[in-house]
Amino acid sequence: MVNQRLDSRAVFLLSQIGHHVAYRFTEQLARLDLDPAHFAVLGHLAVADGRSQQELADLLRVHRNAMVGLVDELETRALVTRRQHPVDRRAHAVHLTDQAREALAAIQSEADALEAETLAPLEESERALLLPLLHRIAAHAELPAGIHPGLQRRRRARREPQ
Repeated sequence: MVNQRLDSRAVFLLSQIGHHVAYRFTEQLARLDLDPAHFAVLGHLAVADGRSQQELADLLRVHRNAMVGLVDELETRALVTRRQHPVDRRAHAVHLTDQAREALAAIQSEADALEAETLAPLEESERALLLPLLHRIAAHAELPAGIHPGLQRRRRARREPQ
């Protein structure tokens, strides 16, 4: 058996970098009293405001009860409002508030700065190659686009008694 240094393995480096970036981004969100799950909901609403809680749960692949909790948390922070759904009287449509739009702009700015810092050692041409390669790896792993796999684990961990 040949021992191989961990840093000679691409999967180790991807994991190491991913953990570092996720930790840094989570810290940035915490300064706004948010976490990555909140950001995921807000991000999906920024694309299509007024989605139902069930639509959001389906998009983010979380249980509907977890989505209710997430929306409750965002509503408490005055980042979303629930309104009667225009088509389905049994459903609530979730809408961003002006405060949420300001928070999203701040988060985007922080994310841009983190990405620039993380990719600083790469030339522009290398950066242009990196994203399509990462997309191919994610697609091969059948990871849903734009949904972090840690989101479901985070919601389950929060519900489990300590």
